[in-house]
This record gives sequence, C-alpha cells and structure tokens, in this order.
Amino acid sequence: MNDFTEPRRGGTLDGSVQPPYLYAPYRATVKRAPHRPLMPLPHTLSERTGPVFGHEALHPLDHDLTRNAIVNGEPIGERIIVTGRVLDRSGHPVRHALIEVWQANAAGRYIHKLDQHDAPLDPNFAGTGRVLTDQDGTYRFITIRPGAYPWKNHDNAWRPSHIHFSIFGTDFTQRLVTQMYFPGDPLLALDPIFNSIPDEKGRQRLIAAYAHDVTEPLHALGYRFDIVLGGRSQTPFEE
Repeated sequence: MNDFTEPRRGGTLDGSVQPPYLYAPYRATVKRAPHRPLMPLPHTLSERTGPVFGHEALHPLDHDLTRNAIVNGEPIGERIIVTGRVLDRSGHPVRHALIEVWQANAAGRYIHKLDQHDAPLDPNFAGTGRVLTDQDGTYRFITIRPGAYPWKNHDNAWRPSHIHFSIFGTDFTQRLVTQMYFPGDPLLALDPIFNSIPDEKGRQRLIAAYAHDVTEPLHALGYRFDIVLGGRSQTPFEE
C-alpha cells in the first residue's frame, strides 16, 4: 500500500490532483492552512508496526447503516447501496483495507453535539459504519441517502449530499479521507470544498455513478464509487 503515502512528496501536496491547503472560498482553510513550508518527519517503528485498529473487531452489521443502530424501527429516507473497489496506481486491488464511513441522516443532520442544524435526528440511524475490502478490493455497504444541510461558510451556504470515507492502510500512518457525492446534485457547483479540487476530472472522480446492476428491486438504489490511491486516476482526498 505504498500508494497511501504517494500523494505527498517530501511533505508537499501534489497540486495537480489534490486540493490546496489554503483555498480562500473554503473559509476554514484560511486559519488552519500552514504558513510555513512543511517538514517531513520520519515515522517511528511503532507507527509502522503497530496494529491497525478495527481489522478484527468488525460487527456483522457494521456494513449496514440501515440496521446497525435500530432502536424502534427503520431509519427514514431513501435506502441506497454503495459499492466500489479500492485500487492502487497500477489498477491492482487493495485487499483488506478498512473503510469507515460517516454521514448526515436523510434530513441533513449528524448525531454530534456541534451540529445544531434545525432538522430532526433519526433515532434509528447513527450514520456510521465500516467494512473491509475483499480479495478483489471490493467493498459494499447499505445506508440512507444523506440530506443536504446548511453551514456558515458563506451566505446561504448548503453542503451537497455526501458521504465521508476514511481508508486505513497497513499502519496508523496510512489513512486517507475523501468524500463521495451524488450525480446531478445542483449544490455541487456552489460548494467550495468540492470546487477546491483544481482539476475537473478530479472533481468528477468524487461523484458516484448510478449502478442499475447494483440496484435491488423494491429495496434500494445502487451507486458505484471506486477509490484509486495513486497515478493519473487518483482520487482527490479531503484535507
């Protein structure tokens, strides 16, 4: 999984693929972007050899966000199936990678104390899950399509519907975070996080494709979202 460290060379960002640290329309980056050149630090032995959290502790329902937090009924919203492959720069499958996902509920609200959006919480939906890729690098999870929600980046700002992905490699230093969006969302053109990605092709790689072969009759719509860790088809990552 060397591609996990490939996006940065010597502590710098590959600006042709990845969003910059500072992108003024995305206001949070103005304060948190580094003001001095980055200095790469060597990883310690424990960082390289320590166990990766979660590989042996997955619950059978971790991959099904529509069932892993049920209290008294089904979660509200449009049920969807998301699948895809995690690939390295050569197109080879990345096996046994831990993927964690988190998202807002159908009303556009997270279960988090800092989320004060005036929308209802769903008692049967926590919005978190995780899954391992198989021998073919394939993952699959079931969830509810997340709703858009307002944020205070600028006047009348709304985030498009999206799902956060975190991909762990073979040690704690190998972690990539990105976001999956949905095709045809009119909010994408207005979203500074999405538009901080410099290349149009890179932005398109963050939009899932509707997959009729994944869709299950009378049950759920299907989407396909592949994640490529390096090379010309590299998936942009979230800073």
